[in-house]
Amino acid sequence: MAATFDRTWKALAARVDAALDRFLPAENASPRELHRAMRYSVFAGGKRLRPVLCLLSGKMMGERVTALLPPACALEMVHTYSLIHDDLPAMDDDDVRRGKPTSHRVFGEALAILSGDALLTLAFETITRRTKDAGLVAALTHELARAAGSDGMVGGQTFDVLSEGKPPDATLVDEIHRRKTAALIRASVRMGAMTGGASKAELRDLTHFGEAVGLLFQITDDLLDETGDDRRMGKRLRKDAEHGKQTYPRVHGVEESRALAEKLAAKATLALKKYGRRAGMLLAVPTFILSRRK
Repeated sequence: MAATFDRTWKALAARVDAALDRFLPAENASPRELHRAMRYSVFAGGKRLRPVLCLLSGKMMGERVTALLPPACALEMVHTYSLIHDDLPAMDDDDVRRGKPTSHRVFGEALAILSGDALLTLAFETITRRTKDAGLVAALTHELARAAGSDGMVGGQTFDVLSEGKPPDATLVDEIHRRKTAALIRASVRMGAMTGGASKAELRDLTHFGEAVGLLFQITDDLLDETGDDRRMGKRLRKDAEHGKQTYPRVHGVEESRALAEKLAAKATLALKKYGRRAGMLLAVPTFILSRRK
């Protein structure tokens, strides 16, 4: 089962990568430096969690992958823009992302900022240009904008920055990560379902699934930083400690954080259990995230 899941995930991620290659401006298109920077970060690696979740939820509704690729790629563009900006000296000041130098280390701060800005705007252009149904375009645009803006990811990053140095706070760590991480993951699931014509009941269940998976992903990410022996993880952990970052292990401890992750995995699975085989790989996603090692 695990091998089948892994093969299918990689195949869907490859479909996303091929579409991103088509949708992004060519590296030699003017301004070349900007487009090189955009493509550098988009193709720097990663599991494509958000776009694959979009594809899986849409496939659950019986939608074709080709129709799901524009919102899926838009989600990855927004996610990548957020990583570029998060890595900047004014934010997390990271030198390495996914084993490679961060964008501002390769292209300078100005081009890093501009490439993030360009990816954010290209995300909405991709939806409006490549989705035919006007009503669906409006719904997808609203969903992505809400997840990415002050009510979602940017708001979460704001809380994260302003909370540095404060004592560990369970309410605050939830507030940060429901916005910063979970909002875009929830939107990924919802956008795939919306593209596939989900009913109100189906969208409600998938929303509960996406919310639980979003927090689950963040907790496992924090746990990997806390317990991993990777040098990059160790550096990030020391930096989080120095800055007084609000992380789940810092607030709850490692064992309680693991227990919370298991509860969220069970909650996510329960949200879609009644759909059985129709939910397909989505039912295996919580276990996949829970068992992450990197």
